[in-house]
Amino acid sequence: MCKVLASIQEIAKGVLKGDRRSIAKAITIIENETSEAEELVSLIFPHTGKAHIIGVTGPPGSGKSTLIEKLIREYRKRGRTVGVIAVDPTSPYTGGAFLGDRIRMQELSTDQGVFIRSMATRNYTGGIAKATSGAVKVLDAASSNVIIVETVGAGQSEVEIMKIGQTILVLSAPGLGDEIQAIKAGIMEIGDLFVVNKGDRENADKTITDLRAMLQLNDKNRTWAPPIVKTTALTGQGISELVEKIEEHRLFLGKQLERERSRDKAEAELVEAIKERVATSIIEQLKKRGRFEEFLQEILEKKIHPSCAAEKLLSEELR
Repeated sequence: MCKVLASIQEIAKGVLKGDRRSIAKAITIIENETSEAEELVSLIFPHTGKAHIIGVTGPPGSGKSTLIEKLIREYRKRGRTVGVIAVDPTSPYTGGAFLGDRIRMQELSTDQGVFIRSMATRNYTGGIAKATSGAVKVLDAASSNVIIVETVGAGQSEVEIMKIGQTILVLSAPGLGDEIQAIKAGIMEIGDLFVVNKGDRENADKTITDLRAMLQLNDKNRTWAPPIVKTTALTGQGISELVEKIEEHRLFLGKQLERERSRDKAEAELVEAIKERVATSIIEQLKKRGRFEEFLQEILEKKIHPSCAAEKLLSEELR
């Protein structure tokens, strides 16, 4: 059983009450992967599962942040509380996110029904910050009705967002070179809604036509036909329609389908947790015996490739 510190218990209580300072502290603890992070998540976990989690991905320049700002305003008009996690590239110098939520959405930060937090990707190769799932749980436990997760739109982040989001929005925009360059290699399968933003630009309708053709080619008897919504986030055009389509998808998911998705997400989290603990345990044992440092030195001297070293170390440990 995890030993829970009194301070962590107080933070968890604050989160459940919707206290903004407690929410901020909780996310910081999770983001920094401190020893208390797991205890904190275990305390709030029973109070999660009520929020609608929306993933937003797309290439740089597609207008993700502006679109999200307008989505927040639309949901607030409808009386919903909103949490936002913006996953930003890590600064190689400070370890922090390049873009702060106070800069991008300053007006919204004073709304007590909105909580916005930027998180750095750090060294996580998937593109989605490792702690993002934990941060989403904090906002969920704090009674956010809608949680929006914005990805960096690079590498595997588009696919990784499926592990967190229930409704996935894939953005594109005319004028990005290949207008649908982000819609490739598995991205078609993860999108529940496709958004052609900057719809007032030339070739916006052509982008929609091309996207519709690609969706037809990738139709694998899906029970949900992903709609394409044209928006101009700067002016707010199409935002209300987009929220309606998001709501349609939320209702479509229903209890049975959502249970299946929840099971998949729970399984993915369990597998990752097991991997992390097994890896940590093995590395600790190898370090105690000095074998880790021996192979590390050989790698530095270019005598062995890291993957070969890992294979040999694991074969020794698992014998």
